[in-house]
Amino acid sequence: MSGPKSFERQRTLLRGMFDAAIAAAQPSKCIPAQLPDPPRGRLIVIGAGKASAAMARAVEQHWAGPLSGLVVTRYGYAVPCERIEIVEAAHPVPDAAGNAAARRMLECVQQLSADDLVLCLISGGASALLPLPAEGITLELKQAMNRALLASGATISEINCVRRHLSAIKGGRLAAACAPAPVLTLLISDVPGDRLADIGSGPTVADPTSCADALGILRRYRIEMPDVIRELLESGRGESVKPGDARLARAEARIVATPQMSLEAAAAVGRAAGLATHILSDAIEGEARDVGSVLAGIALQVAERGQPFAAPCVLLSGGETTVTVRGAGRGGRNVEFLLSLAIALDGHARIHALAGDTDGVDGQEEIAGARIAPDSLARAWALGMRPKDMLAANDAHSFFAALGDSVVTGPTLTNVNDFRAILIER
Repeated sequence: MSGPKSFERQRTLLRGMFDAAIAAAQPSKCIPAQLPDPPRGRLIVIGAGKASAAMARAVEQHWAGPLSGLVVTRYGYAVPCERIEIVEAAHPVPDAAGNAAARRMLECVQQLSADDLVLCLISGGASALLPLPAEGITLELKQAMNRALLASGATISEINCVRRHLSAIKGGRLAAACAPAPVLTLLISDVPGDRLADIGSGPTVADPTSCADALGILRRYRIEMPDVIRELLESGRGESVKPGDARLARAEARIVATPQMSLEAAAAVGRAAGLATHILSDAIEGEARDVGSVLAGIALQVAERGQPFAAPCVLLSGGETTVTVRGAGRGGRNVEFLLSLAIALDGHARIHALAGDTDGVDGQEEIAGARIAPDSLARAWALGMRPKDMLAANDAHSFFAALGDSVVTGPTLTNVNDFRAILIER
C-alpha cells in the first residue's frame, strides 16, 4: 500500500510517461523520414499549428536544396528558421495576426506551376491560426462564433465542421489554390480517430461534410447566428471542396504522429518500470467530468475486484473531451477530468493519476494539466476548498494550483491531444 513517502515515486513515473508521450510526437523525430524528393521547380513550405514552427525547422535542417515559405504558430511556439518565415498568432480564439498570415499564405501559393511542390505542415491549433473568413464575414464574427462553439460542449469534429464552412482557406480551399502544383501535407494528428478533415479543419484535404451539417450543429447547440452566417450556410455559398474535386487530384496527405503512437511510447515507460500498462482508447470524447467519473469506476473495479485487469497496472487513454462552461472558473478539460476523477475516487489509497494536454496548454492556461494522489482531497479540504463546488464552477485549475499539483511543461512544440494515466497499486 502507498503512503505519503512513496507518492513522489508515483508522481515521477506518471510524469515520465507524459514526457515520453510528448517526445514521441516531436517534429524532429517524425518529419525527416517523410520528406519528398526535390521537385523540378520550387519547394514552397506553408503550414499552421502549435507544432508547425518546429516542423518547419525539421524541414530546413534536412533539406539541402532551395526552399521558401510561411508558417503560422501560436504565440510562444516559434522556433528559429532561416528560410521559412514564422508568424505567431492567437489560439484558441483567433486574432488579426493569424488572419493576415492566412491571407498571405493564400497569396504565396497563387500562380504556381505543375513543376513546383507545396509542402504543407499542419498540426493541432491550425484551425484558430488560419482564421481567414469567407467573403462577407468579419474576423470579429468568427471570433464570436469560435468562443460560442468552445463554450457549447460541441465536439472538436462538430466545431471544425462549422469552421470549414465559414472559411476562405479551410476545407480543402488552400490545396485548391495551389493547383496545378502538387501538394504534400504532413500532419501531426490531435483529433480522435485521426480524421484528416478535422486536423486543423483540413485546409488541404477534401471535406465530406456540408453547409447543412454546419447549420445543424449551430442549431443543435442553440448558438445564435448573425444573418450573414445564416445566409452563407442556408444558401450553400460556404460550401467546401469536396472529394473528387479535380483541383485536389495531386494532393497527398500523410499523418506522421498520432495520439496512439504517443500512448504506446508512454506504455513502454510503464512496462519498463515493471507495470502492466493498458491503453483503453486513443479517441475518448464527451464531457470531461463524465469521462472522469467513468474512468474512476473502472479504476476502482481494478483496485477492488481485479477486473478487467489485475493491479498493479496503469490505464492510459487519449482523445479530446469537452467542457460545457457553466461557471466562472478558469476552465481546462484535462484538469476538469482530473478533479471529477478525484472526487469519484474519494481518496482511494492506491490510485494516482495525471492528465494533461500534450501541447502544454489546457484550455486557455499556460498549464498542461495536473496530478492527483490519494491525499489530494484531504489536502484541499484542509485548505478550505470545496472540490464539488469548484468542479461546478469549472475552476479545476485554481484547485490544483492551490495544491501545488499543476503540471507545467512550457511550449512542447507538438500536439497529439489529451493524455490520461491512472496508476493503480496493489
